[in-house]
Amino acid sequence: MVDMLPDRVRKGRGAVSNQAGRYEPQARVAVDDGWEMPAEDELPPLRTHVARDASRTIISRNESPDIPFDQPINPYRGCEHGCVYCYARPTHAYLGLSPGLDFETRLFAKPDAAKLLAGELRNPGYRPMAIALGTNTDPYQPVEREYGITRQVLETLRDFGHPFSIVTKSALVLRDLDIIGPMAARNLAHVFVSVTTLDRDLARAMEPRASTPGRRLDAIRGLAAAGVKVGVMAAPMIPALNDAELEAILEAARDAGATSAGYTLLRLPLELKQIFDEWLLEHAPFKRKHVLSLIRDMRGGALNHAEFGKRFTGEGAYAQMVSRRFYAARARLGLERNDWSLDLSQFRPPPQAGDQLGLF
Repeated sequence: MVDMLPDRVRKGRGAVSNQAGRYEPQARVAVDDGWEMPAEDELPPLRTHVARDASRTIISRNESPDIPFDQPINPYRGCEHGCVYCYARPTHAYLGLSPGLDFETRLFAKPDAAKLLAGELRNPGYRPMAIALGTNTDPYQPVEREYGITRQVLETLRDFGHPFSIVTKSALVLRDLDIIGPMAARNLAHVFVSVTTLDRDLARAMEPRASTPGRRLDAIRGLAAAGVKVGVMAAPMIPALNDAELEAILEAARDAGATSAGYTLLRLPLELKQIFDEWLLEHAPFKRKHVLSLIRDMRGGALNHAEFGKRFTGEGAYAQMVSRRFYAARARLGLERNDWSLDLSQFRPPPQAGDQLGLF
C-alpha cells in the first residue's frame, strides 16, 4: 500500500494543490515512494509561465441581470495574484488545466487585444456600451508590467473616446493615470479598488501576489487626487475570517478618497470548494468548521448558490446581518454615490488610412 503525500503550501502562491479540473478523464495524486520529503524551503520555486492566447475576439458579452456591465474585456487568462477565493479559478478547467496552482502559474496573455478591440469598435454595427476591465482576472496583475496589454487597451479606448471602468487590487493602476485621469475628466472612466482586508498577514496568505492593503489605499488616494471617480469593493467578505473588518475597510477607503462602495459575500463554485477548504486547513484550521458552516448558512445549506440576485449577497440570517452593516456604514461614511453612468456620446472611431473623406 502506498501513502498519499499531503499537498504543500508554496511560498508566494495561494492554492495548496494542483488537482485536475472537472473535465479531465484522469486525476493525479502524489504518493510517498519511500524517499524523505524535502522541506518547504527546499522545494524549487513555482515559476510563472505565460503563453499566447489566440482569441479572435476581445469583447465578451454579459447577460447576467445582477452584473452591472454588459461588455467585459480580460487581457489575461489566469491570474498571478493567486487569490485563493477567486471565483474565476474554475474557468482554467476549460483549458485542460487545474484551477489550483495552474491558475496562478500558467497564464495566457492576449497580445493582440488592442488590435482586436480597434477592429470590433470599427464594426459599422457596433453600438457603444461601457467596457469593464477586471471582471474575471485582474488587468493589473504582475505580468502586466512586462506585457503592457492593459495599457494598450486603454490607449485604444482613449483614441476612440470610448468609456470604461476598471476593477483591480493592484497599485499598478497608477501607472496609467496619464490616460485614466483625462478620460475621467470627460466622464469616460471610473475605477473600483478591491480591498479584502487591512491585515497584511492575512492578505499575504489569501492573495499573495496582489498589492498590500496599504498600497491599495495608496492607489485610491492617487486616483482621487487625479480627479478620478473611485470606489472601494469590500470583496469578498468571508464569515469569521475578514467580515469583522467591513466597517474599517470602508472607513479607510473613504479617508483615502473613495466616494462609493460595494461588497460581495464569498461564493465557492465548482473546484473552488476544495481549493478554499485546503487553504483553510493550512492557514486557519481552528476556524475551518465555523467558516464553512456560516457559508452554508448563507448559501441555502450548500457552499455555493448560483441563483441570480443571491449569488453575490447570499441569504439567511448571516447574509442579512452583513447587508445591514454594509448599508449602515456606507450611509454613515458618505459612500452612497450611485451615479456611475459614463458618457457614451463621445465615441468616435478615429480616421485611418483609406477612409472615405467627408464632404465638409
